[in-house]
Amino acid sequence: MPSKLYPEDQARVDEYLKTGVNSVERKPFRMWTLLGVIVLVMFALGGVSLMLARMEGVI
Repeated sequence: MPSKLYPEDQARVDEYLKTGVNSVERKPFRMWTLLGVIVLVMFALGGVSLMLARMEGVI
């Protein structure tokens, strides 16, 4: 897709993007930590629902 900017404007945009002003250092993604948190939340909500069901006499 061709640029809609004039060449000198595109050159200024490219120069700005090279400066790194808009880049952010981030920690690496930890898939196992996220999965662990999801599993813990799932067990906690399941335990709460089981407790409520027993209190109401459903189980």
